[in-house]
Amino acid sequence: GAEPGGAAEMLSSPWARFYSNSCCLCCHVRTGTIILGVWYLIINSVVLLILLSALTDPDQYHLTSAELGGEFEFMDDANMCIATAISLLMILICAMATYGAYKQHAAWIIPFFCYQIFDFALNTLVAISVLVYPSTIQDYLRQLPANFPYKEEIMSVNPTCLVVIILLFISIILAFKGYLISCVWNCYRYINSRNNSDVLVYITTNDTAV
Repeated sequence: GAEPGGAAEMLSSPWARFYSNSCCLCCHVRTGTIILGVWYLIINSVVLLILLSALTDPDQYHLTSAELGGEFEFMDDANMCIATAISLLMILICAMATYGAYKQHAAWIIPFFCYQIFDFALNTLVAISVLVYPSTIQDYLRQLPANFPYKEEIMSVNPTCLVVIILLFISIILAFKGYLISCVWNCYRYINSRNNSDVLVYITTNDTAV
């Protein structure tokens, strides 16, 4: 009777040294991953509805170059279709992560975790590009439409202060995204360790019975 519990405790103790089972609001990492997956699922569903509405009624959402004051169209039909496909893929990935965390299937969480890593890498590249080429911010602001809100106020800010503000903002976003990545990773490791513990307990119980 004592052997299975002891074996499970020996297996789980090394894992407990490297990760925590709790996340924000003191909830379990599994619960946090479910909430995060549902939140991303809602956001991508709303985006998908907007894109589908734009495809069915292009006159309402289609912004031409004349409206934007540029030399290109903001969103053509091909880009709308690509964005719709990406939204569908994201809905599938988020649904898999939510289901995997709920049913404790660690493999289902991996695609969502990979998406988080990819998103974090993109934001990191943006931060590096701003740091290495700060002049790109001013170039980007000049390309914005004339009717863009607070464009003149933003351009009047000192370039160095603007770079510092943007880098600080991106750093906060990266810290938050890094924390969410750790929550999902801890959930993956928790489910993996629990499944391995259950297998070990089952094998030990059968050996004891034999």
